[in-house]
Amino acid sequence: MSNKIIWLALFVFSLFIMGFSTQKNRKVIFFGDSITEMGIQPGGYITKMKLLLQQQNITNYELLGAGISGNKVYDLYLRLEDDVLAKNPDIVVIYIGVNDVWHKVLAGTGTDMDKFEKFYRAIIKKLQANNIKVVLATPAAIGEKKDGDNKQDKDLDGYGYIVKKIGQDLSLPVCDLRSYFINYEAANNANNTDRGLLTTDGVHLNDKGTDLVATELWNVIKEVK
Repeated sequence: MSNKIIWLALFVFSLFIMGFSTQKNRKVIFFGDSITEMGIQPGGYITKMKLLLQQQNITNYELLGAGISGNKVYDLYLRLEDDVLAKNPDIVVIYIGVNDVWHKVLAGTGTDMDKFEKFYRAIIKKLQANNIKVVLATPAAIGEKKDGDNKQDKDLDGYGYIVKKIGQDLSLPVCDLRSYFINYEAANNANNTDRGLLTTDGVHLNDKGTDLVATELWNVIKEVK
């Protein structure tokens, strides 16, 4: 083999290696409420997703949390510039809705359905204007009783439907956490308890809940091109 061919082969091989070594990291921001704020803590769903990626030797994702306790959809809209756009993410996961429903009973506030949808769509519009990919997640639970026995199940189903409808309208991927939780509770909640299967208090995730959320969200995120 001539020196010329050897050098050409080495050059092509170096380009091949450089292509892998310079593979761009994909920055993912999880945008939400206290569930996401807790998600970056030890044992949280974002932390567990990082471990999941490590186990699969996936190194080109950077996972960041942008959750604040008590947030509703309009809070996300108001802090979108500083907490998300300023960080130049490639993908944003919108995981909101529990407080928009829960606070109607808990604090006499909450968010009306029409306003929830308008703010939600406005957030997506701003993200897409910045060429950011968007993943949607339905709010999972306010109580873990099965068969619609929780006080706010019907309302929560309605807000989850809005998220899924927006995803359908805009051709965006949706992780239907609400359905995953309902199915799990139907199969496992023999005593029809309102907490303890996937949550600590009916809302915030326990260890099994974080495993479920981390796994199902990653299954959607990894398909985003």
